[in-house]
Amino acid sequence: MQKDIRDLLKGYKEDNVELSVNHSSKFKDLLQQEIQQQHPKKTNFKWLSIAASIVLLVSLAINYYPTNTIEEDPKTTPKEITLGNISPEFQTIESYYTNSINLEISELELTEENKEIIDGYLLKIAELTKEYKSLTKELNTKGVNDATIDALIRNLQLRLQLLKRLKKQLKQLKNLNKNETQII
Repeated sequence: MQKDIRDLLKGYKEDNVELSVNHSSKFKDLLQQEIQQQHPKKTNFKWLSIAASIVLLVSLAINYYPTNTIEEDPKTTPKEITLGNISPEFQTIESYYTNSINLEISELELTEENKEIIDGYLLKIAELTKEYKSLTKELNTKGVNDATIDALIRNLQLRLQLLKRLKKQLKQLKNLNKNETQII
């Protein structure tokens, strides 16, 4: 049940409470004690914020301060000189021979009968490829000269000739094996 607060307060009489004579002096004394009592001081972190600001400024200065090193644009400076970098004609020659070499290698059929022959030729081609890389290094160290360019082109030609010779020998071996099976 709800009761109206006005009904509850109708019969209420306030007690006349008197404060003691020295109540105000006791209150003042307690107040003075509370004020004089040492409260734990709050730690002042102002020095920490100043230090953080200094660190931030120093790191930004280091990051954006110009240095003496100049970053080279990789598009404008070639990493190394190759036969194809010298001129468009040499680029055509190099791409022709490398594509032809890769095509000849991809057309090889490896079987148990011709494995030894193919391995022997591929070892020779690997040696020539190693020599080609050393000639390219020589081109970078000594500069562009006719002798090095001729050696690079002859190297590519020799690799292609070896692969064609290998292909011819494999064809002869295959024909020889066919003839032997027909005779038997």
